[in-house]
Amino acid sequence: MSSHAPERPSPVSDGAPPDSPHVIVVSAGGRQTALWLIAVLLAVIATVLLLRWDETTLTRSAWAQTMNTGAGPGAGARGIYAFTGQLDSRAFGLFMLDVDSGTVWCYEMVRNRSSDPIYMRLVAARSWLYDRYLEEFNTAPPTPTEVRQLVEQQRLARQAGATQPGGAPTPAPATGPAAGGITLPTP
Repeated sequence: MSSHAPERPSPVSDGAPPDSPHVIVVSAGGRQTALWLIAVLLAVIATVLLLRWDETTLTRSAWAQTMNTGAGPGAGARGIYAFTGQLDSRAFGLFMLDVDSGTVWCYEMVRNRSSDPIYMRLVAARSWLYDRYLEEFNTAPPTPTEVRQLVEQQRLARQAGATQPGGAPTPAPATGPAAGGITLPTP
């Protein structure tokens, strides 16, 4: 008996002695083609994602993008906006704002019983086309006119170097964010 393991038969029998090295050649033609195909498809997908192609760029623009409003592209917001808000402690509403027609309206979300569905009830609507021309209407004091008069008095007092009764100089009012006010430019 021999002290080492028995020899295995050679997988390739080409007539060479069993101790000589064997070279095995594997054809990679089909596999390499599949890898190239996957690489090309991944490159195409990456290009599409980077360029953000979708059906609108391949066909045509959406109607809202090409609509000519006459004001130009940077003239401001257009269209209808919707946002929610609380009307009182127990009621919520949907506010709608039509920038083009200058209208605002509000729906209240109403439910009679907890088992009933929620429905919308129109609460208020109005146009603000002429509201923006009002300078003072239903304002709490101080009104904008009173504020303007106070600012003018304050500026005149600074310019004249007014003094308080008894000869003491008038202290300059506190301004800036720490004082809760703003610094007004002088004319």
